[in-house]
Amino acid sequence: MIMKKPEPFVQPDMIFSVSDASALLKNVVETAFPRIRIRGELSQITRATSGHMYMTIKDSGAAISAIVWRGTPIPFKLEDGLEVIITGRFTTYPSRSTYQIVVSEIEMAGVGAILKMLEERKRKLAAEGLFDQARKKPIPRFPRRIGIVTSPTGAAFQDIQNRLRERFPVEIILYPATVQGVTAASEIASGIEYFNREKNVDVIIVARGGGSLEDLLPFSEEVVVRAAAASEIPLISGVGHEPDWMLIDYAADLRAPTPTGAAEMVVPTKLSLIQEMDNLWHRLSSSFTTRLANSKSSLDSISIKSPKQVLMEQQQRIDDTTRTMNIIISSKLAYAHQRMDIVSGFPNILQNKMSVMAQSVAHLGQMLNSLGYKSVLQRGYAIVRDSNGEIISRASNVNIPATLEFVDGIKKI
Repeated sequence: MIMKKPEPFVQPDMIFSVSDASALLKNVVETAFPRIRIRGELSQITRATSGHMYMTIKDSGAAISAIVWRGTPIPFKLEDGLEVIITGRFTTYPSRSTYQIVVSEIEMAGVGAILKMLEERKRKLAAEGLFDQARKKPIPRFPRRIGIVTSPTGAAFQDIQNRLRERFPVEIILYPATVQGVTAASEIASGIEYFNREKNVDVIIVARGGGSLEDLLPFSEEVVVRAAAASEIPLISGVGHEPDWMLIDYAADLRAPTPTGAAEMVVPTKLSLIQEMDNLWHRLSSSFTTRLANSKSSLDSISIKSPKQVLMEQQQRIDDTTRTMNIIISSKLAYAHQRMDIVSGFPNILQNKMSVMAQSVAHLGQMLNSLGYKSVLQRGYAIVRDSNGEIISRASNVNIPATLEFVDGIKKI
């Protein structure tokens, strides 16, 4: 925009008092700039006890004083370094021969647009599920190798190295990447993909030190966020400082407030491990001591008898058994005597029964003799047997040699 130079309206021979000249200048400035919008960066912000705020808005070539009267609506907190667009009017301050702009409205400039863009991108990626808690992977307790994606010359890498060396030294593999500029996002994503492709680390740290929102923008690019969400290796984001939240923070498995914080999260301290081992040993020792005391108490409760006492108890058991056996034997003998007395009282009955039995035996002997094959042989019959002694009942089965059994002997044929 080309500004047209105004024509002078004060004649060279005019003489003014200081107050008149200041008033004339004030009138000219306020008339020429009743409303103006200026974009720049805020600095030197102070709040007076009256409630008014004084500050400077500047760029690389100039600076203008600005004042925000108490009661002027400000939709956000004003901070040094914030890029804004202010709307107001120029005026002068005659007592100090300065000019300033009285601010009536103020809005974010580049940052506001960036934040709006980031919020829209965040909603889009969240809708795809890239920030879901279910996707988060646990960070290994004792990683052997840590992959770091950052600038090799930046303070972030040095901070991480120093903190790891102090806490729990492990092997570090660096993937060098620029962390600011046009190619930063693609290099950061390539670093994440490299470690996932090679499978040569247990955890990945993506890191960068602090900076302006514009400087940190590569860590909110979609290519970086998608690479972090797709990482099969647990990933920690350590970008910027505590208030800085980049979109990679939402996709990472763990977000650290700073690069140093990432180093602290990925490994324990040697001291904490020693304390943990001491606590474990204390618990084990206490458990063992308790069990030992319980066992000793159980042993103490067991009464051990002397050999003499054991022998006496066994003798008592034998005596009890002897008495029991004597009772049983006496009872059996008494019963036997009773039965014998009964039997001795009936001798005739027994003799008669024996006579009857003798007669029955004699009769059975006569029947056995009459039914035996010997009696048959006495009637003129003979028994033919083969060489094996088997009886031959048919003539067709007779083979020589054979035997003939008669009542008075055996004849071979």
